[in-house]
Amino acid sequence: MKRTLFNLFALLIVLSLTLTACGGGAAPATEAPVVEAPAVNEEPVAATEAPAAAAEEVTVTIGFTASQTGAQEVSSKRQVNGFNLWMNQVNEAGGLTLSDGTVVKFAAQSYDDESTKERVQELYTRLITEDNADFLISPYSSGLTAAAAVIAEQNGKLMITTGAADDDTYKQGYTGVFQLYTPGSLYLTSTVDMLKTLDPAAKIAIVNESDKFSTAVVGGLKPYAEAAGFEIVLEEAYASDTADFGPIINKIVDSGATVVLGGGHYPDGSTFARQLYERKVGIQFIALLVAPPDSKFSELGDAALGVTGPSQWEAKATHTEAEANGLGIEWFGPSGEEFSAAFEAAYGDKPTYHAAGGYTAGLLLEKAIRDADSIDSEAVKAALDATNIFTFYGGIKFDTSAEAHGLQIGHSMVVIQWQKNEAGELVREVVWPADVATKAPIFPITTP
Repeated sequence: MKRTLFNLFALLIVLSLTLTACGGGAAPATEAPVVEAPAVNEEPVAATEAPAAAAEEVTVTIGFTASQTGAQEVSSKRQVNGFNLWMNQVNEAGGLTLSDGTVVKFAAQSYDDESTKERVQELYTRLITEDNADFLISPYSSGLTAAAAVIAEQNGKLMITTGAADDDTYKQGYTGVFQLYTPGSLYLTSTVDMLKTLDPAAKIAIVNESDKFSTAVVGGLKPYAEAAGFEIVLEEAYASDTADFGPIINKIVDSGATVVLGGGHYPDGSTFARQLYERKVGIQFIALLVAPPDSKFSELGDAALGVTGPSQWEAKATHTEAEANGLGIEWFGPSGEEFSAAFEAAYGDKPTYHAAGGYTAGLLLEKAIRDADSIDSEAVKAALDATNIFTFYGGIKFDTSAEAHGLQIGHSMVVIQWQKNEAGELVREVVWPADVATKAPIFPITTP
């Protein structure tokens, strides 16, 4: 049986070879297939298009520290809330789309700096070397920002500083640090201008926190007030953790001062204002840094009445697109009303300038990326250098000289004062400049 199958298989092979030799196989491989040309009026069938490639999506990490604890806690949290509102809005709108189709979205990496410089330097190093943050936002306060700026510059990272007004940080030869706030040396100059119209013979006591920011403010305030013809009868600095201002208030009384200018941050400023009120020393006018523009200041009750403070931005005197058009400057971003409504919806609280600053820091980075049409650091830096815009927060423009690179030169301050409305409730009113004031200033605030 096996032999029969073998013979049959051999026969099949012989027959196959015979057919091939007789030309019964396929056409020779050298013979090209014939292709008919289309008729003259006949359009060729279009080739099937390959599906378009999906747009690339990239996530840009923005690193910063926040003071979730410590002396800067109140203002810092407001700043972070403002920044987070901007980031959430951009991401929920689908991100930023560059001309090459790249979609840019944002993520935040943040740590609690505990309001200490040592933690700031440690954490900004981590943000850069371990978290690979693409861009940086500053902590709140000038002292903490100065510590962060050193790390940012050493590592070649761009940092937008908000909540930091000290001029000195921008005079260190840095090239990648950009200030959003009006410089500290100009913080109280608007207040002096207003005081000149209220009482040009006022005697001024300058009492301030001994931190970097407050000292910088006083450094600009003193010569400005003296040039305006005011007599400065007392200069006194106090430690940041001061809780008993009794000895300083005694010096104010002894000096014969009618006006107190100074303060520092929220904890010391609110405590100082309360103790001045409790002593009933007859001061006619008080202007303090940081604390009065915060909505929480109203918790002092009558001790808040009449107290003024410089503010980077106020919802009641927000900047507008019409204002920008009148100045011939490009407008960018939402209106002040839109920002305020969104912030209140998100956090259940009216925004202060700290929140507006946090939001605008993000808005500024967004504008620079759009103008650069890139997330490359050098391209974004060039866009920041060229920035000259108006937002609901006000003007934004930077000094680009080697002596003060990144110093803010486009933004100006307003002066607020706590007054009572018709219902007897404490409200924050804008009292200067006169052309944006919502109320006339109360003066004097007490009977001498």
